[in-house]
Amino acid sequence: MPFITRAPGCALLLGACAWPALALAEAPPPPPSTTVDSVIVTGARNPEDPPVVRDARKRLSETPGGVSVISQESYADRFALALDDVLRDAPGVYAQKKWGGDIRISIRGSGIGNANHNRGLLIAQDGVPLNEADGYGDSQIADPLITRFTEVYRGGNALRFGGALLGGAVNMATPTGRNAGFDNRLRIDGGSFGMHREHVAAARAFGDWDLFVAATNQRGQGWRPQSQQNIQFGSLNVGRSFGEDREVRLIVNGSNIDQEIPGALTRAQFDADPRQAAVGAYANDQGRNSRGVRTSLRTTWRLNDQAVFEGAVYGVWKDLDHPIFQVLDQESRNFGAFGRLDWDGDLGGRRADAYLGAWLRRGDLDSNFYVNLRGARGAQTSKTRQNAQAVDLFAEGRLFVTDRLALVAGGTLGTAKRDYQQSALPGVGTTFDLTASKTYDWIAPRIGVLWEEADGVQAFANLTRSVEPPNHGSLSPTGAGFAPVRAQSAWTAEIGTRGRRGPLTWDVTLYRAWLERELLQFTVGPNIPASTFNAGDTIHQGVEAALDWEIRRGLRLRQTWTWSDFRFRNDAQYGDNRLPIVPQHLYRAELRYRHPAGWFVAPSLEWSASDIWVDYRNTAKAPSYAVWNLSAGYAVNDRVSLFLDARNLADKAYISNVQAQIAATAASAAYWPGDGRAIFGGLTWTF
Repeated sequence: MPFITRAPGCALLLGACAWPALALAEAPPPPPSTTVDSVIVTGARNPEDPPVVRDARKRLSETPGGVSVISQESYADRFALALDDVLRDAPGVYAQKKWGGDIRISIRGSGIGNANHNRGLLIAQDGVPLNEADGYGDSQIADPLITRFTEVYRGGNALRFGGALLGGAVNMATPTGRNAGFDNRLRIDGGSFGMHREHVAAARAFGDWDLFVAATNQRGQGWRPQSQQNIQFGSLNVGRSFGEDREVRLIVNGSNIDQEIPGALTRAQFDADPRQAAVGAYANDQGRNSRGVRTSLRTTWRLNDQAVFEGAVYGVWKDLDHPIFQVLDQESRNFGAFGRLDWDGDLGGRRADAYLGAWLRRGDLDSNFYVNLRGARGAQTSKTRQNAQAVDLFAEGRLFVTDRLALVAGGTLGTAKRDYQQSALPGVGTTFDLTASKTYDWIAPRIGVLWEEADGVQAFANLTRSVEPPNHGSLSPTGAGFAPVRAQSAWTAEIGTRGRRGPLTWDVTLYRAWLERELLQFTVGPNIPASTFNAGDTIHQGVEAALDWEIRRGLRLRQTWTWSDFRFRNDAQYGDNRLPIVPQHLYRAELRYRHPAGWFVAPSLEWSASDIWVDYRNTAKAPSYAVWNLSAGYAVNDRVSLFLDARNLADKAYISNVQAQIAATAASAAYWPGDGRAIFGGLTWTF
């Protein structure tokens, strides 16, 4: 049934589920809440936001394009394990779990051809990238409970970070001793599939000094066999203030992650039993075990009334033990520095502001492959050293030609280098030495306009170029050197509006991206990493929409809808076929009622309203689905709160993710099942 005809029915059904809350709406209105968990950025400050989140929204509202801010308050009363839970209500963000903490995250089609992990999107914590220096990375090493707020910059709106990627950036800010919102916090939660998590945090301010320290322990069996996980996170944030807008801060974040991998299924296997693990996952005892430490020394320093400098130096170490089709043993070291000068003043009597900066990064990775003997290492098959380095220079300025209208211009100048060394290992390994090197250079300009009314309602438009050089995995070195894979580039145009009028808060963006040489991949085999190729011309276009409606005090309806139309354009092999992975329509809604007595109830819906193409030939689809959830909670007092989070209430068997294929067959292990019915609960004690 078409999306348009099914939408009213689902909306009515959501309302019916929340009818008890509507009936209670005549109760005396509760006092204003101390937080607003809307992710929508508006030009006007909301006095109900925590100051640190309100300031972040104000800063992002100066961007002439799609941006969002997600406060920790927005998911504090539900079970949030990974970035898919954090980004759930951010418009335009596709974040779906494959297994454990492995999340496919895509904005505007970034990295959709990637077989695993992240590409085409900068994921950072306090500005320190979780990506390797060559752009490849994962999101598993960030803990939602050790995140004060998350900034989402869609597409070219991430220029502030120096990036020129199609997807933009997601940046998570670690709490400080001054903005955490508590002195001490203890949280215990868990539930289905043997899941339990313990979290403890403390925040202190001592005169000019402040301190935040936190630790999380998380364990679970998983819904499917071969899904056990054992995870620990830790964070230390020490700051020294030297007056207003002047501070130096040391941040250390660490992670220890051990996870089994259940593997993707064929369609027949999914239909027979979606809970089973893939045969190869059992046979090879597949898993992904990593340890890492990220350290940054950063400063914010006001130079005068008009200029503020922000910069950091950082280092990241990660060790990976990854049994899949072979056992991957990798150790990486990444170093970098970034600096940005923000200026706010006037030009020719007109209000103006600007920033300029640089981002330098370098990384090296020692990679060793071994024969997989049921998860143990056999004979070594590969020994390589991979180096990457990059420099981005970036700038953007706004000039208000009238009191309400600003013209925006900027861009980034970048260069990236890939070096690769392979050592010969006669026998079962490689039999030749190889050295390869490749350098990419680019210029990515940006222009835009921003209109802001006195009440904060905004309209914006921009045109931005993006560039993505291949990472080491995409270059697939052979005896002849690097594969002939070129950098992906695109021009993206967007137009939108955001703001607040009465009970309505909205954020709507329309965009269209014209891509050249899009980096796509297809799965070679069920346990083998994918191969990368440059497509011809492709189109990514869509709508990113969010609407919050405060029906009355204490009763709110939140809705997000993302339309994603990604396709080839007159391709010699695929014509105008759609690209796989991302559903054309994805709708989420939550109706929340909060009673004056301190309890709340919130039914919600996740509706992938269109089938998902699995292959480039458009011969196989994963079916659409709708999943119903229900959360509830009770604030016992201002220190103790409880929550209950029930997911997939109907125990729907559905496919949450797929692996891209050239042409899907009955033997294609391309389908990742979504979790079945689950119930989680938790207690938070703040003191």
